[in-house]
Amino acid sequence: MIDWRLHLVTSGHGPATVRAAAAAAAAGAGIVQVRAKHLLAGELLDLVLSVAGAVAEVAPTTRVIVNDRADVAHAARRRGAPVHGVHLGQADLPTADARALLGPDALVGLTAGTLEHVRAAEARVGADRPDYLGCGPYRPTPTKSAGRPPVGLAGYPLRAAATDLPVVAIGDVTVADVPALSLTGIAGVAVVREIMGAHDPGAAAAACLSAWAS
Repeated sequence: MIDWRLHLVTSGHGPATVRAAAAAAAAGAGIVQVRAKHLLAGELLDLVLSVAGAVAEVAPTTRVIVNDRADVAHAARRRGAPVHGVHLGQADLPTADARALLGPDALVGLTAGTLEHVRAAEARVGADRPDYLGCGPYRPTPTKSAGRPPVGLAGYPLRAAATDLPVVAIGDVTVADVPALSLTGIAGVAVVREIMGAHDPGAAAAACLSAWAS
């Protein structure tokens, strides 16, 4: 079982990134997604290996996935690292091909920012069906330009109702947003700066989880 409530998306690439990921996992984050679009493949692999190892030490049930790069996730898995899958964008490797590369047990997420994307993902079957959907941006965010209007709080009930897949809100989500978002029917939130920029990433992750309305 995956705890979808809190999904950490990392930023940066140094030891502080590894420590923050481990702290968030220890506090209860169910998924840690390693995102470092500026790194070359070999550099990203090194980061993924470090994050996966650190997370597994403190929270063996937390899933570690790689943003966009199914090839890097595959390389890490070949080395025996506890890497569980990949998060894909609409223009990335197709879901079925990522599963063929990573194996049937892989966790494959898909960005589905619009209601049309959500409906299209819901219609998929078999290996082409993702395991969860990342929907955003909740609000405009400086960490990633989505090129589409923000979803806003009112947009998430529509997206959650359009699919049986877990829906995760992303896009400058803060701890103050979590209580209201948790009542929209989504499965969880993905957080970047609220945790990665915190003085105590573990405490920030715990606060997000505590704010989720059970």
